[in-house]
Amino acid sequence: MNEIASPGQLRLAYARWALVTVPALVFLGFLSGKLANSGYGNRWFAALAKPDLIPPGWVFGLAWTILYIMMALAFAVVLHARGARGRGIAIVAFLAQLVLNLLWSPLFFRAHLVDQALVLIVALLGLVAVTILLFWRVRRVAGLLLLPYLCWLAFASYLNYEIGRLNPDAESLGKPAFQTQI
Repeated sequence: MNEIASPGQLRLAYARWALVTVPALVFLGFLSGKLANSGYGNRWFAALAKPDLIPPGWVFGLAWTILYIMMALAFAVVLHARGARGRGIAIVAFLAQLVLNLLWSPLFFRAHLVDQALVLIVALLGLVAVTILLFWRVRRVAGLLLLPYLCWLAFASYLNYEIGRLNPDAESLGKPAFQTQI
């Protein structure tokens, strides 16, 4: 059995990866945001002074859903690229940036640690840039699919910075949800 897979079989194999990665990443992103009580419904966040360029709340939900789908499709491309040089390190880099991504909302919205969230998102920005380069080497389309994510993270970094600048006492505006009172 030394047959080479047909184009249809290759597409089906990619589709299988995508059927796992897309719902998984969208769910993880949703879960992180939900557990962190992120967004305009958060009383602490609503009380903060915000920069003029901050978009309405619905934009964040839409943008992140699209970005998680694109991230998952890029990840599926790399997972599908068996035997590709650099695939292993690209997968590790993607998973590392995903962990940082999922930690940002709890750090910012739940713990109210604006400055630490800024450090985290800048580190995430750098790691995503590295991931794009690694994905690009495996499959160019995978790297291209992550470029909007990098752009959005740059914008989110700006918003995080501005919120910290406009609210130097942000951490003291409310008790972080990680603390409990007895």
